[in-house]
Amino acid sequence: MEAMRNSWTDERLDDFLDHVDQRFDRVDQRFDRVDQRFDRIEAEARSQRQEIMAEFRSLHRTTLQIGAGIFGTLILAILTELASH
Repeated sequence: MEAMRNSWTDERLDDFLDHVDQRFDRVDQRFDRVDQRFDRIEAEARSQRQEIMAEFRSLHRTTLQIGAGIFGTLILAILTELASH
C-alpha cells in the first residue's frame, strides 16, 4: 500500500487531473446537446399545445353556435305552435 502512494507523483496527479478535466468537458458537451434537444422538444410541445388550444376554442365556438341555433329554432317552433292555436 505504501509503494502505491509513493508512485503518485505531482506530475502523475497533474496528468490525472488533466484527464479528468477532459472527461468532464466531454460530459459537459454531451449535456449541452441534451439541453438543446430538450429546448427543441419543449418548443415543439408549446407549439402543439397552442394549436390544440386553438382547435378547442374553435370547437367551443362551433358548439355554442349550434346550440344557439337549436335553441332559436325550438323557440320559433313553440311560438309558431302557440300562434296557430
